[in-house]
Amino acid sequence: MQLTSPRLRAALLAAASLTLVAAVLPPPTALGIGDRLFPELGNPGYDVLSYDLSFTYKDNRTPLDAVTVIDARALQPLDRINLDFTHGKVESAEVNGEPARFESVGEDLVLTPVRPVPRHVPMHITVRHTSDPRGRGDGGWVPTEDGLAMANQADAAHRVFPCNDHPADKAHFTFRVTAPEGLTVVANGLPDVPALRGPRRGPSTTWTYRTRHPMATELAQVSIGRSAVVHGTGPHGLPLRDVVPAQDREKLDPWLKKTAGHIAWMEERVGRYPFENYGVLIARATTGFELETQTLSLFEHGLFSGEGYPEWYVEAVMVHELAHQWFGDSVTPRTWSDLWLNEGHATWYEALYADGLGKYSLERRMREAYQRSDQWRAAGGPPAAPKAAAPGQKIGLFRPVVYDGAALILYALRQEIGTEAFDRVERRWVADHRDGVAGTDDFVRLASEEAGRDLQGFLEPWLYGQTTPAMPGHPEWSGTAAGGSPAGK
Repeated sequence: MQLTSPRLRAALLAAASLTLVAAVLPPPTALGIGDRLFPELGNPGYDVLSYDLSFTYKDNRTPLDAVTVIDARALQPLDRINLDFTHGKVESAEVNGEPARFESVGEDLVLTPVRPVPRHVPMHITVRHTSDPRGRGDGGWVPTEDGLAMANQADAAHRVFPCNDHPADKAHFTFRVTAPEGLTVVANGLPDVPALRGPRRGPSTTWTYRTRHPMATELAQVSIGRSAVVHGTGPHGLPLRDVVPAQDREKLDPWLKKTAGHIAWMEERVGRYPFENYGVLIARATTGFELETQTLSLFEHGLFSGEGYPEWYVEAVMVHELAHQWFGDSVTPRTWSDLWLNEGHATWYEALYADGLGKYSLERRMREAYQRSDQWRAAGGPPAAPKAAAPGQKIGLFRPVVYDGAALILYALRQEIGTEAFDRVERRWVADHRDGVAGTDDFVRLASEEAGRDLQGFLEPWLYGQTTPAMPGHPEWSGTAAGGSPAGK
């Protein structure tokens, strides 16, 4: 006779069940949702409702201990659950409170639950893992001089935590980050702590933040470092929160004070700011870009150093990332081919702001873009149908054609339908699709409704043509120049 404890018997039964399930299922495979540009990104069969992410930070060279909790809803019966995850070690996984078998296939973490999950049934997934900041320079954690930040666009969130890493599946986020005393942690959203207690302190401090609006995984942000958090107030009482290196607090203050005016400027054009707060995160790091992480845009410190960049240019780039809060963050692309809607609009408002400063006229910038447009299309594909990566190569998605090349589409649309109708399109686009996902077809349909006529025939060559159509109102424009590159994401 062999005696076993109830806990051991349960574990043995679970292991036997997992062995039985594994015996009748085919080998796990990496899956995707069929995005043309990232075919293995995202996972079919479920909708994520929320992420609860816990990280324990030691230093920016040591993997963080992490727990990812996902609440989701099954859209179809699931024998297996694919999550996007790589660059970390998995210790254990559970589905609906029971141990699940886990295997890594490509950049997928494949879970096999004890029991298949029926359609429409809630799923509660817990994965204990590490999150490695020692990246390969292609996104995820970004080491700074005194800590870490995140830069997950376009396909790097799954190098930080297990997820459904595609913008079409937005969810609410909770962040719980434990860091040594003396460091400050800030994340998307608002602090979630009792007002009188603040973060839990001791030899280390645990900081908790929650988003009030759904967010794409590529827009997640966590900043850890010796930071100053500067609070202010924007239009209609909007909380402003900037995060800067503590040593640079006074030097950066003139830049931080510009944000309230930038928000007011954007609201005059497209309507109310869509989130619970906003601010800039200025990090002592080298990324080569700025990034519109939701409610807390990431900027390189060097942009504000006063070396090489005129003030008007820096302000225009700040407006670019702010504009993304409406275009790309609140209204998120349905597929990565719809990226032109993010970057084209952010570039449009960046250019419009510079025009208003009297430094670089919108018409001049659009004329110069028109001259380069055919060459951009030849190199990167049309704005709404970027060329996919060659087999075995990683795609370079952020090309001039989806920045100024896409802003050129908006200029052409305004030329075609007039300023009043164009302004209605812009306001309605961000209002109708707030907190949602939308694509190119949605934009064409909405623009047609506001113009009072079908614009499919007009917009299709601009969106998908191999060459650039004639610009309404400017028959003298021609495409002759070369070059061009975007300033940021």
